[in-house]
Amino acid sequence: MEETRNHLRFINIAHFLDHYVLLVFPTVVIGLESALGRSYAELIALSTACFVAFGLFSLPWGWLADHWSRRKIMAIFFFGCALSLSLAAAAPNVYWLAAALLLLGIFAAIYHPVGIPMLVTNAQDRGRDFARNGVWGNFGVAFAPGITAALMAWTGWRAAFIVPAVVCMIAGIAYLYFTKEEKDKAGQRVKVAEVPLAGAMMVSVFAFFALMAFSGGTIFNVLTIAIPKIVDERMAQEIPLVLLGSVATGVLLFGGVAQLTVGRLVSRYAPHILLAGIGVLQVAGVVWAYFASGPALMGALIVSIAAIYAQVTVGDVVIARYTADAWRGRVFAVRFFLAFISSGLAVSIIAALHGKGGFALVLLVTAAFAVAFMISTGMISLLANRAESRLPSTQPAE
Repeated sequence: MEETRNHLRFINIAHFLDHYVLLVFPTVVIGLESALGRSYAELIALSTACFVAFGLFSLPWGWLADHWSRRKIMAIFFFGCALSLSLAAAAPNVYWLAAALLLLGIFAAIYHPVGIPMLVTNAQDRGRDFARNGVWGNFGVAFAPGITAALMAWTGWRAAFIVPAVVCMIAGIAYLYFTKEEKDKAGQRVKVAEVPLAGAMMVSVFAFFALMAFSGGTIFNVLTIAIPKIVDERMAQEIPLVLLGSVATGVLLFGGVAQLTVGRLVSRYAPHILLAGIGVLQVAGVVWAYFASGPALMGALIVSIAAIYAQVTVGDVVIARYTADAWRGRVFAVRFFLAFISSGLAVSIIAALHGKGGFALVLLVTAAFAVAFMISTGMISLLANRAESRLPSTQPAE
């Protein structure tokens, strides 16, 4: 039992660090303009390869996790991030820095396709533990800009990389000391899902999962990237400029509340039914945001963000229920590849559409993705109901 708790603790810490380290450079870049004599546009472009690698390399890491030790790969995550951050801190020029950031993206890509299957294996209460893990990731997103900015102000931009590098190194050493190798080796993992799917139903379920992952990832990236500017454009008259950033942060914090709430609900109700309900809520929130302005916009954005974060938790629980442990690394790798690779599309959508029709047009297109998300979650729910109905009546629901 203590061994399981240790694994869960380090999986949560890894989720925090994963999102934290990826957001160090977007804050550091502000202080690099004078230090390296380059423009913001030139410097921010250095992180492009990092974020592409973050999505792309989830595929090979997920495959490797299904054929080798997940614990060893997670140790590589901690030490690899520490190495990458250290190289970034030592960068004498932009080319070195770009290479270090690429390496960071490759190692940061480990967490989701490897850590989530480990979470499934070690979870005591799947809904609660998934929700708690999601909140740790949210904290990584929330704290990275503030801590990075403080380190830069106190000791310079290199410290903003060195400090998390040291933390990752210590976490990796502690992880190897306090955890043991998995009892089930790669070749011995269960090859039958909790709810088996066969033939056309399996193909259909995972096709809709692919649509859900891509459309949900696009919505997630568009709204989280655009929220500060949406608030600025539509609420600037009601809120002082100095508070706009705090308002945006406050809206995003509702994602953590949503994950904790849905984590409790998924322990009581069928997760595929909750997923379909979240799909409807997602459309309602985005459409409301399209029409709203002023204080009403706050409500619309809160609903949208709550649905975004809730679908991550419930979606992962549903995948875990219909996927055998032996293949979870690969399935989660595809799921996160589709979700993360959409970040480039999200930036393109904002850039291309905002100039033509402002955020009204951006939100209209986002609503179309929300409809696709709702359709996919609805179909998954219908197919899952059919699969669940074939289970022996003595088997408890998740």
